[in-house]
Amino acid sequence: MTLEPSDRPVALVTGSTSGIGEAVVRRLAADGMRVVVHSRNSTEAGEALAAELGGAYVRADLAVEEEARGLAEAALDRYGRLDVLVNNAGISWPIPHDDLAAATPADWRQVLEVNLIAPWVLCTAALPALREAPAGGSIVNVTSHAGVRPKGSSVPYAASKAALNHVTRLLAAALAPGVRVNAVAPGLVDTAMTKDWAHAHDIWRDRAPMRRPAQPADVADLVASVLANSYLTGEVILLDGGLNLT
Repeated sequence: MTLEPSDRPVALVTGSTSGIGEAVVRRLAADGMRVVVHSRNSTEAGEALAAELGGAYVRADLAVEEEARGLAEAALDRYGRLDVLVNNAGISWPIPHDDLAAATPADWRQVLEVNLIAPWVLCTAALPALREAPAGGSIVNVTSHAGVRPKGSSVPYAASKAALNHVTRLLAAALAPGVRVNAVAPGLVDTAMTKDWAHAHDIWRDRAPMRRPAQPADVADLVASVLANSYLTGEVILLDGGLNLT
């Protein structure tokens, strides 16, 4: 990539060509940041979105350590700075919690590689630049209410998000005051991935005080608020429409 030094904060958002990630990257661009769009395989959509937002697109498979590390390096190569890292990308598929044999060691390794280890690699790769951010660097991990309550599409998925929540707190303590680290933990979000999750939609419609799942923009608004608050660190913020109250 050709170096284009930026006088605006630069934000890297993983998994940002659709759903929550797209909403976040659009919101941060609207807030005046240079954005780096990422996906594993949606190259055409990623390049189009980056062009629309005046940002850059980088393809990387986060399950491959070298590619995850290279994603942060590519953002720096393009803009010469990195102020914000939003670890949004994740994988999930339904496995009944009581079917222990169905959650194989291979499933565990695949989920943990993308949902937990890749964010760690990205934090590590981005840290020197985040420490040099003029207003202080900020990391936001998009986790899940399944990492807070005994819920979720599978035990490996829930465990990966619970671990990322705890990593958030550990890094917040270790990296302060120069770099803030927080997590946003949504419940059900109305995206293409969840459109066929009829049972989950029924739960949020019938039991959540807000009587609906979140929209991607709801999550993006919270991420933007977390980034805007220069005092907030070490928090895991539930965004589940109040379902945790029931």
